[in-house]
Amino acid sequence: MADLERTVLDFYQISTINPVQWPAEKDHDSDVSDEEVATKKKANRRKSRYQALERAVSTRSSIVPGSETSGSGVGNLVQRDEPDPLGTTDSVVRTLKHLGAPLQDDLRLRNRFLLSSTTFSPALFLSQMHATADTQSLVNGLEVLSRSIDQKSASLKVLVESNFERFVRAKATIDNVYKEMKYRGADPTPPRARGHSRHASRNSFRSRSDSGPPLLNSPHSPAADPRKKNALVKESEYGVLGVKAPLLDVSAKAEDVWGPALGGREKEEHLKTVASALDQYKEYVETSAAISDSIKRKDHEILVEEYTKARKFADEAKLLADEIKSSQPTNDQLYRILLAARMWHDVEEQIQVLKRDIWRRLISPHNMTKTDTPGQREDDQHMELISLLLELGVEDNPIWVWLLSRYDYLKSKIQSTAERSKVEIEILRRRLANAEKPSPQTIASHMRALGRQAIESMSKTFDSSDVIELWEMNVGFMNNLLSSAGILGEVLEFWQTVQGFIDGKTQRSMPVGYSGESKDHHRLSQQGTVDLQKGTVELVGLIRDNVLMFFAGPPPEDISLLYSPMPPQSPGTPGTSVSGLLTPRDPRFNLDPSNPPPPSPKRGEAWEKFAFWPPWSNSLSGVHFLSKMLALVGTAASDMASISPVGQGDASEVERIKSLVGIARERCVTALCAAWNRDAENIKYVEDWNRSPDSRDVTKMPASFAAFEGALLGGMQKILYVSEAMSKPGAEDIVLPPPAKLLQMVRSQYVTTLYKALSGMVENAERYPKKTDDEWTVEVDGYVLVNNPAVSHLSAATLGGGTVDAGDRNVRMLLTLSNLQALRATVVPSLNTQFENAFSVKLTDETKTIRDVLSQIDARLFQSYTRPSIDALRRIVRAGVSSPDWVPPAGAKPREARPYVYEALLSLVLVHTQVSTTASSLTTEVLSYLLEQASRELLDAFKTRGRYSLEALMQATLDVEFVAQTLSHYTTDRASELQSAIYQELDSRTDNDARARLQAELPEMRAVLKRLKEASKSEFACFKKPKTRAGPGVGGGPERRDTGGSSAGSDRER
Repeated sequence: MADLERTVLDFYQISTINPVQWPAEKDHDSDVSDEEVATKKKANRRKSRYQALERAVSTRSSIVPGSETSGSGVGNLVQRDEPDPLGTTDSVVRTLKHLGAPLQDDLRLRNRFLLSSTTFSPALFLSQMHATADTQSLVNGLEVLSRSIDQKSASLKVLVESNFERFVRAKATIDNVYKEMKYRGADPTPPRARGHSRHASRNSFRSRSDSGPPLLNSPHSPAADPRKKNALVKESEYGVLGVKAPLLDVSAKAEDVWGPALGGREKEEHLKTVASALDQYKEYVETSAAISDSIKRKDHEILVEEYTKARKFADEAKLLADEIKSSQPTNDQLYRILLAARMWHDVEEQIQVLKRDIWRRLISPHNMTKTDTPGQREDDQHMELISLLLELGVEDNPIWVWLLSRYDYLKSKIQSTAERSKVEIEILRRRLANAEKPSPQTIASHMRALGRQAIESMSKTFDSSDVIELWEMNVGFMNNLLSSAGILGEVLEFWQTVQGFIDGKTQRSMPVGYSGESKDHHRLSQQGTVDLQKGTVELVGLIRDNVLMFFAGPPPEDISLLYSPMPPQSPGTPGTSVSGLLTPRDPRFNLDPSNPPPPSPKRGEAWEKFAFWPPWSNSLSGVHFLSKMLALVGTAASDMASISPVGQGDASEVERIKSLVGIARERCVTALCAAWNRDAENIKYVEDWNRSPDSRDVTKMPASFAAFEGALLGGMQKILYVSEAMSKPGAEDIVLPPPAKLLQMVRSQYVTTLYKALSGMVENAERYPKKTDDEWTVEVDGYVLVNNPAVSHLSAATLGGGTVDAGDRNVRMLLTLSNLQALRATVVPSLNTQFENAFSVKLTDETKTIRDVLSQIDARLFQSYTRPSIDALRRIVRAGVSSPDWVPPAGAKPREARPYVYEALLSLVLVHTQVSTTASSLTTEVLSYLLEQASRELLDAFKTRGRYSLEALMQATLDVEFVAQTLSHYTTDRASELQSAIYQELDSRTDNDARARLQAELPEMRAVLKRLKEASKSEFACFKKPKTRAGPGVGGGPERRDTGGSSAGSDRER
């Protein structure tokens, strides 16, 4: 309706579909402004003798490319649309429409914006089209407009100069015609001779009109003068009066001669007879045309109706001919037989052509176009074609022919899709295999990203783009082959269709044809039923074998399939993927037969024997995509077993389907465990020595390791149990539980990956990077930042917050110890629980082994960190006690602790500072252990002296008590035992007199100790017990601190 209204508006050049008055602009040219109308009125007062010619050549209704012409023939130079003369856009109308101007509904308003119109308004054009333009853009537009004007002016100048002689000849011809018309064929008096000039020539019209009075002032009849017989004047009808009379005479004679022949009564009677015959046998005549028309319109209902009518007419004519036999037929009978024969011949020709076209479309499913019967499924279209053939009547059974062609089509599609997809996957696989092996840092970056988001939301970032693309090709191949929207879905629909025909349900709604002639085609033969069942089983077997070969077979070596062109494809054929499979037009698959891609190099990698595993893929992408692929395999296996010839037929078919799931699962687990093992070796590179945002005592390593292992365990559970496929009815009979061998493989791999990850963490802590070209560290400004390019070029002053000085071995040791605490307390127990819940097993032995390994690694790192401090304490204590001036002079009571005590305590202050600022949860544990070792060293040092006088005994007691009271917050049972042993050792090396006198000196010694503690309160304030004790850090810190000295000491001594 909108198009019709638009046409009406354009035709009548009006602005509304319901005008209430005659438009004023229709009184004159629609493309002429008011100023031009006024100018023309003034010009009419001084009419030139060439006014008619001037008006003809100056009219604006000339045909110009792009100009509008109304239906009445009235045209103008105004185009429907034109580019912006300032060069900003190629459509003024479209731009103004976007700006909200209703140009489509108002033609006059549109003409005011078009430069080709005489009503063009520059002010309105600039205010609307360039309302937001700045000065520079307007200046640029002015330059574009100037160049356009110069180009057109130059073209006109060249046109005039090159055609000047033609203009002169045309003007002379116009002058002669005008002279002939004005002087009626008589020669006028020759004008006065004058010199030739271009100025005179250009003004010849005006000069001739003013040259004097004409020779013939009063007109006379043309017949009065023979010379005026052919004069181009109105009286002689402009020269045709002489031939008009002979033409009238000839016309009259022709009417007299041919009148009776053309209007005879005999013709009239003949026409009446024909008309009555057509009325009597109207249906015979119209049937053929109706059938032809219904074929063109694809109106099958009318076609069948008309064809049935034609067959009835033909049968009636045959019956009439049989009745007549040898007797003489009447004209009416003969005419009816002939007319029916003619009609049937024409109809049968059309129907045979139609049948051939229907057969062609029926046996070529991919030739079915969407435009034939829009809104229908492909099977519905074929059912309609089969019904039409049954209505028209055919010798061959269209049901059997279509089912057989459908079987051939599916079989070919399975083979072509599987073969070509495998070759395309192998091409990308070879290119990945021949590429450079990714560095450990690259692998670690993908695993490190896992800690920041879930694996489901980072499918594009947990591996390289090339690897992800190949994984997606694998999933696309499985989707194409096994999904309900892929080939297996088509096979299931095919079997449902076959089942419907075998049971007779589908035929109930199908026609039986003319006189029931197609009823025999409704039944499938017993042999045909058996063949269709076998064909369905064969299609399922083809799909199963191709999937099994993809998982269980080695990578294909023959890739010559890509050298041959791809056959024509249709929607849903092999070239189009269901979920991202690459099309054959991908330039990477345009191979040169003389230079094929090289085969994968043999490096001894585990993935070299798997066709489905992308080279250099990590376990994260593998577990993500393999779980999707196994879910498709498990679901497809249940669907294949649900087909009655497969599930209820030969039992070996069901066993093959079960083996498909089992073999595919085993191969996936084997490949995944190999990648899992390799990633566990590289997980040490995930450590970037940045603090965790959740706890400053640990780095991001525990969270990354927990996310990595958790993702692997979750994905492995989906692969082993194919849980996403168990929702299908009967899936539990096809997808069997994983065998114990696979569970043990995963169990062993899990424990192995824990060991390797822990070993990598120890290696990170102990390995001191001294070389700048080390394979996993970079030295910057005296500090070593491990795998953390984002914080490069940082100085010691800026290393804080989330970044630590990774170049300091002690810092790495402390953070690793804190990480091990977190692993032992939360991460590993959580992973063990997840493993037990996922696989329904108990990790009793493994849990104890892992706990022991963690304890051993923790003790080893703890000793590595504390050994330098213990050595320093040993050196300080032994040097101080063995010093000659350690014993006070005889008779002098000690008033100060010896300097070695302060030196030892200051060394512990440094340790306290480092531990509390790096991993505060380890402070109590480290200092308690160092207090135990300091007490041990004091005991060993005091054993080096044979006897102790009262002064020496008092000095030793003062030193020991000062250390013990200063570090009282870190005292353990073991430290108390060692201090008691010191006093026993001192007591055994003195006499009774010194022992008795010492008891008398104890009150004074307590006062001295109190004074010393007050004096050193600021120096050793860090050792004081905090008023509000901070909660335990991440890990098992409190358990290790609260254990008695015996257990802690024994662990460290080992």
